[in-house]
Amino acid sequence: MMSTSERMRKYTGPALFSGGFRPFFLLAGIWSALAMALWIAWFTGGIDLPAVFDPFSWHVHEMLFGFGAAALAGFLLTAVPNWTGQLPVAGLPLAALAALWLAGRVAVMTGAALGPVAVMVIDAAFLIALALLLGREIVRADNRRNLIVIAFVLALAAANLGFHWVAGHGGAPYQGWPARLGISVLVMLISLIGGRIVPSFTRNWLAARGPGPLPTPAGRFDVATLIASGAALALWTAAPEAKLSGIALLAAGLLQLARLGRWRGLRTFAEPLVTILHLAYLFLPLGFLLLGSALVDPARVLPAAGLHAWLAGGVGLMTLAVMTRASLGHTGRPLHAGARELAIYAPVLVAAIARIVAGLGGPDWLLHLAAGGWVLGFGLYALLYAPILARPRGAARKPSRAPRPA
Repeated sequence: MMSTSERMRKYTGPALFSGGFRPFFLLAGIWSALAMALWIAWFTGGIDLPAVFDPFSWHVHEMLFGFGAAALAGFLLTAVPNWTGQLPVAGLPLAALAALWLAGRVAVMTGAALGPVAVMVIDAAFLIALALLLGREIVRADNRRNLIVIAFVLALAAANLGFHWVAGHGGAPYQGWPARLGISVLVMLISLIGGRIVPSFTRNWLAARGPGPLPTPAGRFDVATLIASGAALALWTAAPEAKLSGIALLAAGLLQLARLGRWRGLRTFAEPLVTILHLAYLFLPLGFLLLGSALVDPARVLPAAGLHAWLAGGVGLMTLAVMTRASLGHTGRPLHAGARELAIYAPVLVAAIARIVAGLGGPDWLLHLAAGGWVLGFGLYALLYAPILARPRGAARKPSRAPRPA
């Protein structure tokens, strides 16, 4: 039977459609920067989009179900073949999946004349198709332990459908349960998948450098943290103003912070490609703690600070960390972050911090700094990584250029 790697080598179509990370990471980078720029222009009165949502709902929807869904698709379409040994989706099926995603973006942005039902059908098709495609591969390989990620994709699809339903009935979905469910799904995915890749990549890099403490292996503490985080997010989704939800979020945040401390991030500063994973994950417990504090004592902390710690910091920075690393590794380039990667990471890190501080009552100019940093960081990723993603795989990966201790 032909192996996955042999089948990949036999692919002769455009390099851009030879692996799921290529089109979807590129689309995620482009759309994240473009959607933020369009949102700022719309919010300030520079343009008026004929969208099916109000401006705030469109912004939230496109960050969650546009940008977020594209980045998730790029990761899962690359990871699932590694988990299952199945043939990666490539060629025409991958191009068709990307076209479904693009159709959703166009429909949501310009579909006021189409009506809410038509737009919902067009937009919902992508996540449902992604779940069915990946679910088939996992079941075919009898790799049922990873079916949990398909459940998350379906939950994200349900949140998207709920977003359209609330908007179609005159509500403001950016304030409702669909947005909270979508945010919760992305936060749990980072907690679940980040909990695999951050300590794993850290262990590999530290072990190659020589003796020293390594990340603590996953165990019962990690399981308890995931359960506590999921329960806290479920409470918040159902009862977003209850103090009990706030207490649960605070408890989960402390567990998440302790979990991160077990992964030896302070030993990784010599390689920013590894350090950025820890920095990105740090925004996860920060979001739990800030949002929990806002529910327990709303007079002191606003929910926006916690939400943007999760979204601008956790989702935004972790997405960039994974997209750069996967793009380098799967195209045969050294796993090292140089000036190009630092130029991508830095603006989004600044944007996340600025947006959190603005949510804590900081001056309005921080909002402009946050938006500008976000557009710059993701725009640079799209510009600098487009040639990497669109060209065939290069030579075999070279050893990391990170210095070894004497």
